[in-house]
Amino acid sequence: MKKIQISLVSLAVLALVSCKNETKKAEEEVTETVEEVIEAVEEEVKEITSLSFALEPKSDSNASGKVGIYLEGDTVIFAAKISNLGPGTHAIHIHEKADCSSADGKSSGGHWNPTREDHGKWGDAKGYHKGDIGNFEVGEDGMGRIEFSTDEWCLGCGDANKDILGKAIIVHQGADDFTSQPSGAAGARVSCGGIIK
Repeated sequence: MKKIQISLVSLAVLALVSCKNETKKAEEEVTETVEEVIEAVEEEVKEITSLSFALEPKSDSNASGKVGIYLEGDTVIFAAKISNLGPGTHAIHIHEKADCSSADGKSSGGHWNPTREDHGKWGDAKGYHKGDIGNFEVGEDGMGRIEFSTDEWCLGCGDANKDILGKAIIVHQGADDFTSQPSGAAGARVSCGGIIK
């Protein structure tokens, strides 16, 4: 009888140790999986440090170009070079969606305006859209350039009021008057490019 009791106690101890080992192994596997998921999520939400993309012609124009956007600390630097534009002043804005699929560029939506301000000149105390970059000049050769920097934007940070990822750059046929609502009466959308990874 004593041998049976010792055997039963031994089996119970073995079962307990075995369960503890299996539990520990399962906990280690769960911990490892959780750490892998966290690493993958952190990699996915990591800010992008630079992007470049083409601007394609719209509205039966030949206007095309290239945009470069990069981070310098907390500042976003924006530079664009556009060709085949008419000489004079042209507007350039950030629009709501990185969708340049329509022939007239209107698939990109209106100006990006997450703070719901009136349209205006960048920095105006009366208000401006976060997408109101402004105007630039084009010479007789049809070439124009613009550079712009701000800490009011970010690239892939996830802040709805700052993140320009998933938006579009639109070049307009004419100048932004900075007063007409909601978009500055800048005319047709002659070039479009999506800000995407």
